[in-house]
Amino acid sequence: MFRPLLAIFLLSTPAFAQETKEESCGYQADVVRAIQKARLDRVKEADVPGTIASTNPTWPSNYNAAIPQLTSWVYEQKRRDLRKKDFGEILFQQCVDNWDQIQALKNNLNN
Repeated sequence: MFRPLLAIFLLSTPAFAQETKEESCGYQADVVRAIQKARLDRVKEADVPGTIASTNPTWPSNYNAAIPQLTSWVYEQKRRDLRKKDFGEILFQQCVDNWDQIQALKNNLNN
């Protein structure tokens, strides 16, 4: 689950400070769900960003920056797991659970 944590870290920047933990993690989960749906719909990996953009997603556009990293992670998963598990919920829980650690790491890097 390293790549989703990297995406969480990248999205946990000062530009997003006005968002709560739940909002930010929720948007990230929505991104993963959209990628998961694209994979289940047999969208080619290279076409995922454009396919998702064409749906006019409801998350802030800055979350699109995580799509490439998260796409490769989702496309590495077994299809049977993608059919049975909600990877958005998995990422949401991981994001919420690790939020304080990610913020501390980010603050340490900024100092």
